[in-house]
Amino acid sequence: MDRIRKFLIISGVIIFILTPLANSQIRKAHFAGHFYPSSKGLLIRTVDKYLSKALKSDIKGKVSAIIVPHAGYPFSGPAAASAYRNINTSYKTVVLIGPSHRSYVNGAAVFTKGFFQTPLGKIAVDEKLAQKLLEADSVFKKNTSAHKNEHSLEVQLPFLQRKLKKGFKILPVLINDGSAEELIKIGELIAKVLKGKKALIVISSDLSHYPNHKTAKLIDETTIFSLSAMNPTYFLLATEILMDKGIAKVGTVACGRAAIAVGMAAASALGADEFLKLKYEDSFDSNPSQSSASSVVGYLAGAFVKTGKKPKPFKLNLSKAEKTELLKFARYSILSELKREDPKFDLRQNILFNQPAAIFVTLKDKGRLRGCIGGTAARMTLYDAVFAFSKAAAFADHRFMPVKLKELEKIDIEISILSPLRKISSVKKIIPNKHGVRLVNKRKSGLFLPQVWEQISKKEDFLNEICTQKAGLKKKCWLDKNTKIYTFTVDSFKE
Repeated sequence: MDRIRKFLIISGVIIFILTPLANSQIRKAHFAGHFYPSSKGLLIRTVDKYLSKALKSDIKGKVSAIIVPHAGYPFSGPAAASAYRNINTSYKTVVLIGPSHRSYVNGAAVFTKGFFQTPLGKIAVDEKLAQKLLEADSVFKKNTSAHKNEHSLEVQLPFLQRKLKKGFKILPVLINDGSAEELIKIGELIAKVLKGKKALIVISSDLSHYPNHKTAKLIDETTIFSLSAMNPTYFLLATEILMDKGIAKVGTVACGRAAIAVGMAAASALGADEFLKLKYEDSFDSNPSQSSASSVVGYLAGAFVKTGKKPKPFKLNLSKAEKTELLKFARYSILSELKREDPKFDLRQNILFNQPAAIFVTLKDKGRLRGCIGGTAARMTLYDAVFAFSKAAAFADHRFMPVKLKELEKIDIEISILSPLRKISSVKKIIPNKHGVRLVNKRKSGLFLPQVWEQISKKEDFLNEICTQKAGLKKKCWLDKNTKIYTFTVDSFKE
């Protein structure tokens, strides 16, 4: 047990009385000697070597949070160092957010009091901030036991000890799962207690587990791109879709998926507006002598940065060639149904095609509508959505007879990729020729794409037709106070 010295001078003699630290709780270094060196000297040399070799990026803005991996140093050390190399040294508190690998935690498990120990010494827990979290919401729970045998946060500490000035404190939080709404709430509450403080958020997560080297890169780059949306809900959906693909040997695409969502939400609430990839590699890249290309783990170093720039709406910026490829695929999708084929599609080499997307596919014959089906919410990858909705537009639009093979040559195809819906308070905010509109009243809803303005140019008529033709509601339903009105934009392209 650690002790402190009290000095009493009695009759000119100094007497040393050793007493325990009051109310101290020390979380010992369980993984020293396993994930990283247990020798103080060797640990210093190892960490300093990784930091010195890491690239110093030209980051424009303030780093609010970083993503770092948490495997053994011989594998993930170089990637982790790339994140720590790009933080400053003056943070007073570091909030560590990571997954609990060995015990399930309900809500967010907070280590509230005492110290974490490594071979480089002890780091105090920021007890005041921990208490504020516990008081902020019942989702934060005092849970020391979950931290005792968990490596995801411990392996970050030696890097922090070598990088930051002495005296910094930590706030350790473990989290396993939750809905997008719950995880965003946790992140925003963490941000609230950090307002005005010199604090850094460290998000601990590896990426894909155990696919082969080639597949891991495709999965991980898809996941990394989804972070650029700066939207926890979008990121969670992207990873969920990846897992639903059932790719061989993939146990997870991000073991700290919930931690990433929480950290992103917290960083955004603190003003971060951009995600930067600092380094990516997998275990075979970093340590081929001790790894196999047939089964790897992905490692990411990244930063959430406050640039102060006006944020641009997130969109998939497709090139002309990529749009042409999707249009060709849409035509093939219809043909495959006509020929009774049932093709299956894995992830594409183009990571934009692997991103979640809400789309509509429109078919026209000599300029006249021949079918139009889609969705306002992303439920699958862009590539899979093109496949599904192209077939639906051709064969499932109840307004038209199914497309026949002899018609296909005459049909022109248009794909519209939708922005997220935005609820508005007044129809005055609808901009003709720019906005698509969705109306929702109880269980009925209807939508027009922006392209419909070409046929219905007057706003009142446009809205009336959505009510009657698309939603099956009364004319002027848009004037009903119970009708919710949403706008969106599209990136549309056609043959």
